[in-house]
Amino acid sequence: MAVDLLITNVQVYNSYYKKFRTGDVAVKGEQFLYIGQQSSDRFDAKQIIEGNRRYMIPGLIDIHLHIESSMVTPATFSHGILRRGVTTIVPEPHEMANVFGLEGVKEMIAASQEVTCDMMYSIPSSVPATPLETTGGSIEIADIDELMRTESIICLGEIMNYVDVIRDPECKTNQILRHMKTHYPHLVIEGHTPKLLDLDLHQLITAGIDSDHTHQSIEGMTERIAAGMFIELQEKSMTPEIIDYMIEHDVAEHFCFVTDDVMTDSLAWRGHLDYIVRKAIQMGMTPEAAIYAATFTPARRMNMSDRGAIAPGKLADFILLTDIEKFQIDEVYKKGLCVYQQDQLYVQEASLPQFPAHFYQSVKLELLNEQHFQVTTEKTDGLYECRVMMVKDGSTFTEERLTDVSVRNQQLKWEESGYGLIATFERYGKNGNYAHGLIGGDTITRGAIATTYSHDNHNLLVVGRNPQDMAIAANEVISKQGGFCVVLDGKVIASLHLPVGGILTEAPLEETAVAVDQLVTAMRELGYKHYNPIMSISTHSLPVSPALKITDYGLIDVNQGKVVPLFTGVTKDIPNISF
Repeated sequence: MAVDLLITNVQVYNSYYKKFRTGDVAVKGEQFLYIGQQSSDRFDAKQIIEGNRRYMIPGLIDIHLHIESSMVTPATFSHGILRRGVTTIVPEPHEMANVFGLEGVKEMIAASQEVTCDMMYSIPSSVPATPLETTGGSIEIADIDELMRTESIICLGEIMNYVDVIRDPECKTNQILRHMKTHYPHLVIEGHTPKLLDLDLHQLITAGIDSDHTHQSIEGMTERIAAGMFIELQEKSMTPEIIDYMIEHDVAEHFCFVTDDVMTDSLAWRGHLDYIVRKAIQMGMTPEAAIYAATFTPARRMNMSDRGAIAPGKLADFILLTDIEKFQIDEVYKKGLCVYQQDQLYVQEASLPQFPAHFYQSVKLELLNEQHFQVTTEKTDGLYECRVMMVKDGSTFTEERLTDVSVRNQQLKWEESGYGLIATFERYGKNGNYAHGLIGGDTITRGAIATTYSHDNHNLLVVGRNPQDMAIAANEVISKQGGFCVVLDGKVIASLHLPVGGILTEAPLEETAVAVDQLVTAMRELGYKHYNPIMSISTHSLPVSPALKITDYGLIDVNQGKVVPLFTGVTKDIPNISF
């Protein structure tokens, strides 16, 4: 029998038994034809690969991620993940949707059509994530219907506004959920349910949200699995306790590994889903179990019946590895063709502009000055209790702290408070909104950082310790039509240009990785202590991530789902003090 490819003498991973079995594998066209031990005289192969008892596993499948989190285009992203063994992904372009709405989603899908990695898109369901922010675009029910008619859609993306789902039956998100149940009852719906337990959690599941990828605890994960929820474990949930639980309990069918958000430097130099698998093995999970959670269960979760296993009729997406314990990748194949070899030069081709011209002119904001970073109030001179957003290393969650700050001459003297200032400015030319707050904890202690890479609304966000540096950083980002800028003592010490919607670059992966590394180094020079400073600062404006965040509407109490004032209303007595 004529076949295109025959791989002999390999240890083939069988997903159905979660075991390796030595044998041969025949590929015809884009599919596996035969896996067994009797191939020597059966097949006339165009190409024969001697396996030398290497390991052969299915291509990795990542079902929850955001390409925009790596700040590169789909083509660059595909280049970056193929050498990591990732052959199928389910991206949700809700960052681009927040900037350009339906057009943003369609253009991301269009930019993915010619890439090698299979990109099966998820419809952003929460654009904007809440009604408490201004975005460049939105995704409405009519937009969802258009995408379902015109694009290859595999699921509805993460439902983020869990507060309104529980409390407001007529909110936009509940209307979307009812529409999906009526018109697309078999479509997978992804969830975002941080810290929810008991009745609140069960209400979300009843509404149709049956997965969670957020930061897990043993208590929360146990409740979710018991209630029928599928768990998508990203790296921040891979604590020793969580991994031990997965090893000790029979829950392999109820979870998979995902990456969610991967920074560019990490993608270029550390890895992607392969890093998650490698880490799980290092933490004590067997290679067989870790592979299962990165191939078979994610495929089944998304109803991808044509992949996720090395079996007859499945897509010939596979990886050859020498050392399964170290998860050392030798070669990657996509649809039967070799797309990466460890000993061959792997270079990204230069790309031309891939998006419409107006995608490069999305920051409609006049230059700012130092006065924009003064907090003016009608309060009389005195000491007032204020809210502070406290940044915590190890998490993108923040906490609220109360502190006393002086007001003099109708100005909040935040520079004397021991805390920094966080400010955000609506940048789409819609309403001119802006808001101020105080910030402390594991954030910068000097200088300033400005960015339009601020989830999910992507308005201009500025954090600083003095108005002068804040104005310089903000204006650098505005002038460049988006990106990051770090300023210290009046000088720009690092910047990253993100001209596509203010959130993406078309520069090659390695070049962008170097710039991101320099950016992180500069942020840490300013005193940032977070394990991932970029992800930390970019989620200060994410009003669905606990507990105190900021949008152009003001400070947001995430758990209550409402705007709260900077001043709590408590006035402190300061006798015998004159200003």
